[in-house]
Amino acid sequence: MGGFFGAVSKEDCVFDLFFGVDYHSHLGTRRAGLAVYDEKDGFDKAIHNIENAPFRTKFTKESNDMHGNMGIGCISDFEAQPILIRSHHGTFAIATVGKINNSDEIVEKIISKNAHFFEMHGGDINQTELVASIINQKENLIDGIRYAQEIIDGSMSMLILTPKGVYAARDKLGRTPIVIGKKDSGYCASFESFAYFNLGYSTYKTLGPGEVVVMTPDGVKTLVNGGDKMKICTFLWIYYGYPSSTYEGISVEKVRYNCGKALARRDAGTVSPDIVAGVPDSGVAHAIGYAGESGVPYSRPFIKYTPTWPRSFMPTHQSKRELIARMKLIPIKDLIKGNSLLMIDDSIVRGTQLRDTTEYLFTNGAREVHVRPACPPIMYGCKYLNFSRSTGDMELIARRVINKLEGGNASEEVLEEYKNPDSEKYAAMIEEIRRQQNFTSLRYNRLDDMLGAIDLDSDKLCTYCWDGKE
Repeated sequence: MGGFFGAVSKEDCVFDLFFGVDYHSHLGTRRAGLAVYDEKDGFDKAIHNIENAPFRTKFTKESNDMHGNMGIGCISDFEAQPILIRSHHGTFAIATVGKINNSDEIVEKIISKNAHFFEMHGGDINQTELVASIINQKENLIDGIRYAQEIIDGSMSMLILTPKGVYAARDKLGRTPIVIGKKDSGYCASFESFAYFNLGYSTYKTLGPGEVVVMTPDGVKTLVNGGDKMKICTFLWIYYGYPSSTYEGISVEKVRYNCGKALARRDAGTVSPDIVAGVPDSGVAHAIGYAGESGVPYSRPFIKYTPTWPRSFMPTHQSKRELIARMKLIPIKDLIKGNSLLMIDDSIVRGTQLRDTTEYLFTNGAREVHVRPACPPIMYGCKYLNFSRSTGDMELIARRVINKLEGGNASEEVLEEYKNPDSEKYAAMIEEIRRQQNFTSLRYNRLDDMLGAIDLDSDKLCTYCWDGKE
């Protein structure tokens, strides 16, 4: 995934930029960067690896040494950014959030015009560099931004820092958010709506799908109006969004309570756990909602140890990720031993970590472990956002189980049956996942219940990873 923040001010903006970007640390684990512009000194930029240290630690020097009244910053799981570009548009810095599925096609088209790209480790092209190159195919920035939104298969939101201002452009279908904040000295653009409140900003406006604005210390000007069609990522409310955020005016924390309540209503009269618990951290609010609706006490049978194990310390190799995930959870054995626990997590993707967590609870004396994911079975790897760039369909536990039950790759027609929570095939899939994971019982949140918890027109929500609908 990734998140970005930009600021323009009549004063120096680096303090706001530093903390605004830092408030996006939950969205990225590998790279972070800042770029600022000062009328006297021009552009300044810094990028650091944050795999083994928090953003604040790595950028303390820059927060003191950088100066400028306009700037952008980004935290990312993949690309090193913002990048600084010199072109016929002049010099500009750019940061992006999104995913490009047709990058090879676009690269070949641009290379045919005698351009070139620097490869990252592993041979990939930095997608932010590619977006900048697409923009440079047009005579002005606005046409270039619109051209990028038009030809990219996937999604793309961006911030562009120029000597004239900071341009903010939301993905054409609004799959990721951009919110503008305002205070007396200037404006900011943020992925997360909560990131600017403690810096003295109030919400000025939320960009619509495809909307493009330019911010200067004196105001915000709309250059391209937003469209009516939206497909914002539903998973932002279920997992990736920070609890204090809102998207399209809808609270993340409230949605998670509602998901828990829906799970409890489906469970009524079927299970009798002693306690309800959320897998820290994203399962906690769902569990609170379940406890409130069911009357089953909420408790914390294990605690995530974070002082020296921040999220940014997470090796990319899967076996090490699983080891670190286990090492973070410290059991409270008095709450586990002899008890029937109902555990709520945001989702089950590959299934490895939740299976290990369940074994962990049984090892520490749990009598039963009932599991309730807050979203439906994930059937497709995301093709629109880069949080699951490495997750192919066959890595997903639901698809592996379906292939086992069907004796090979299932057709889309057969998959439709497995998506129906009232079908026999769905029940067989859930039972096989339960058996493989060694859960006492398993019930996923239904798609209709989850969408009802968000209370936004379902046509405006992207549900591709669950139902395959684009």
